[in-house]
Amino acid sequence: MGGSGDSGGSGDSGGSDGSRVSRGEAAPAAGQQPILKAPPARALESYAARLRAEHIARVAAAKRWGLKKVPLSAPAPPAKKPVITTREGFEVDGHEESGLPPVFTTIPTRQKVVFLTIDDGAEKDPAFLRMMSELKIPYTAFLSDFLVKQDYGYFQRMQDGGVALNNHTLHHPYLPGLSYADQKREICGMQDVIEKRYGKRPVLFRPPFGNYNEATLRAAKACGVKYAPLWNEEVFVDRWEYREWDRSLHPGDIVLSHFRGREEWKGTMPDMIRRFLKKVTDEGYAVARLEDYL
Repeated sequence: MGGSGDSGGSGDSGGSDGSRVSRGEAAPAAGQQPILKAPPARALESYAARLRAEHIARVAAAKRWGLKKVPLSAPAPPAKKPVITTREGFEVDGHEESGLPPVFTTIPTRQKVVFLTIDDGAEKDPAFLRMMSELKIPYTAFLSDFLVKQDYGYFQRMQDGGVALNNHTLHHPYLPGLSYADQKREICGMQDVIEKRYGKRPVLFRPPFGNYNEATLRAAKACGVKYAPLWNEEVFVDRWEYREWDRSLHPGDIVLSHFRGREEWKGTMPDMIRRFLKKVTDEGYAVARLEDYL
C-alpha cells in the first residue's frame, strides 16, 4: 500500500510536469521557483514604477518650491530636427549666401513647448540650482566671462546638472559698435574660456542686448558658432515682456531671463522661475531643452 501511495504521488507530480511540457512550458529545475513574469512584463512594470516615483518626486518638489501646479513634462524631442532659418527681417546682407548662423526667436514645432534661456551670469544663487534640479526644468545659459569668472565653480555645478553653457561674449559689449577684429576677440575669446573651463566649445551664441550686424555673424561663424538664438518673450521677477503684438506664448517660443537677484529685482531667481512656470503651466506648455531641437 505504501508503494502504491508513493507511486500515486509520483504519478500526480509527473502528470503536472507532463501537462506543463505538453503546453510547451519548461518545468523549473529542482530547488528553483517558477518564473512569475516574462522579462518584458517585468521591464514594463519597472518602467511604470519609475514613472510613478518621478511623478511623486515632482509633486513634492512643486509643493516645496511654492508652485500651485506641477510643471508639465516635455514630450520626447523630435527624431528629425526642425530646419532652423533666420527670422524674416532679422537678416544681414549676404546672410544665407555666406552661410552665417541663423538668427531666430522661436523653434518651428507644433508641440506645446517653450525654451527657457538665461543670460550673463551675474547672480549665482545656489537656491536656483537646487530648484531647477529638483523640478527637473531644462534651461540654456548664455555666459559672459567678466561675470562668470567670479565663480567658475557655480557654473560647473550647473553644467554637471545637464545645462548647456553657451557664448554671450567676454565683456558684454554693444557689438555693432566694434570692428570685426574686436568682435571676433569678444566671441572667440569666450569660446576659449568655455572650452578651457568646461570642456566643450559652444555652438550657440547670443549677442548682448540682441544687437548684431553682418560682422558679428561673420565673426561668430569664424569662431565655430552654428546658431544665434534671440527670444520672443522675456520674464522678470514681476512681469513678462513680449516681442509679438498678441502678447502671448506660442509653440516653440524662446524665453529670455537673466541671472539676477534682489540687488536689481524685487525678488530672487526662484521668484522669477515661479512666475515663469505659473504662466507656462497655466497655458498648457511644457519647458523643453533648446539643444534637443537643434
